[in-house]
Amino acid sequence: MQDMKTYLAVDRDQDARALIPVTTSEFEPWKEELSPRARAAVEAAQFTGEAFTQAILPGSDAGAWSVAVGLGAAGEADMWALATSAKALPQGTYRLDGEAPQGAALGWALGQYRFDRYLRGDAPQPRVLLVADQDILTETAMLAEAQALVRDLVNTPAEDMGPADLEAAIRHEAETFGAAVKTITGPALLSENYPAIHAVGRAAAPGREPRLVRLDWGDADAPQLTLVGKGVCFDSGGLDVKSAAGMRHMKKDMGGAAHAIALARLVMQAALPVRLTLLVAAVENAVSANALRPGDVMATRKGLSVEIHNTDAEGRLVLCDCLALAEEEEPDLLIDFATLTGAARVALGPDLPAMMTHDDDIADALQLAGSKVDDPIWRLPLWSPYLKMLKSEIADLSNAASGGFAGAITAGLYLSRFVEADTKWVHFDTFAWMPAARPGRPLGGEALGLRASFAMIRLRYTPN
Repeated sequence: MQDMKTYLAVDRDQDARALIPVTTSEFEPWKEELSPRARAAVEAAQFTGEAFTQAILPGSDAGAWSVAVGLGAAGEADMWALATSAKALPQGTYRLDGEAPQGAALGWALGQYRFDRYLRGDAPQPRVLLVADQDILTETAMLAEAQALVRDLVNTPAEDMGPADLEAAIRHEAETFGAAVKTITGPALLSENYPAIHAVGRAAAPGREPRLVRLDWGDADAPQLTLVGKGVCFDSGGLDVKSAAGMRHMKKDMGGAAHAIALARLVMQAALPVRLTLLVAAVENAVSANALRPGDVMATRKGLSVEIHNTDAEGRLVLCDCLALAEEEEPDLLIDFATLTGAARVALGPDLPAMMTHDDDIADALQLAGSKVDDPIWRLPLWSPYLKMLKSEIADLSNAASGGFAGAITAGLYLSRFVEADTKWVHFDTFAWMPAARPGRPLGGEALGLRASFAMIRLRYTPN
């Protein structure tokens, strides 16, 4: 993972290029104040202050240039306003006129993210942005590194990010922050009563056996915060096999686990006063002679029987055993993350993770936090009348609804059967992916809902 601190420095009046923010509404009067040479440079660059554009402004000599950075309409620019410049400008140190807000500094750092595990050649030299003080630098780097961790984990191909590799990533975070890790693997899942996790992952090749990875950290007397992540390291669809196009990016089906791991990292790094538990079901949904079959009836930790309507609805199966375990420990707050349904993407597109909860106060707190940290989320209802869509004639419920209606909601409702009604539980159905490159967000893995969740959690447990 990249050291995001290399893209930031505390402003101590050192030499730096000026970054001059310009909105479209301010552009004309600003342009009139420029020297003739600078106006000519602005016109040559066709710069008008539109968001994510820039123009190099010549100074009194060849080395005294500065940069105009477009912000778009007043209030339009978000945390990614400087991301294009962070990637496009020459190596050096830069100072934003009027001081760099933390959001802009975060976008600057993430704008230089690069997944280079399989690339040859040297990485580009960093462009450094000056920030007001060490606290801002530390906070910004912490958030950027957590988001980069999600990107790295999701971007890594399944060959190098199988269940054992995902476990290793969790163990690395545990070693960094002094947490304890326990893993239950393969047939031991059955003897320890995690039958759903075993059923989904049992068809994987030797060395890629299913496992439940548990991390514990913090004061035993503090409120318990439990994070659950769907860690399907590759999803073929099982015997209900996906199409070639549908399978192409299924290395990202452990994106929920990546979010949960990164959020656990933030909680530990910020030393929040909680008893943290992280639960990740790490499996591969493979095709083999012993793969889970459509029509099978599967046991679960909670004791509910589940008829398999579709083997490609496997994420909710591994999550339900994790949620049942979490419930047994009566957490103060329970959050799960999963790349669960295509229906959520049809409803909300790639940018908005679907959030579901019965608790209005937590939903409001999450949405407010998301708006403040430029990490939007959208609440979908856990509409209980749709539970009838999960009816089975031979088991307690089916793992997927018949027909194409309300797929994201019925998936959430399935999970709700494994959580008590009074538990403060939040379910995120996140895409964990950028389908096309945007400023600061290259095509590939992406964290969606991570910063909103952390902001809400931090305020909940450290309100002052």
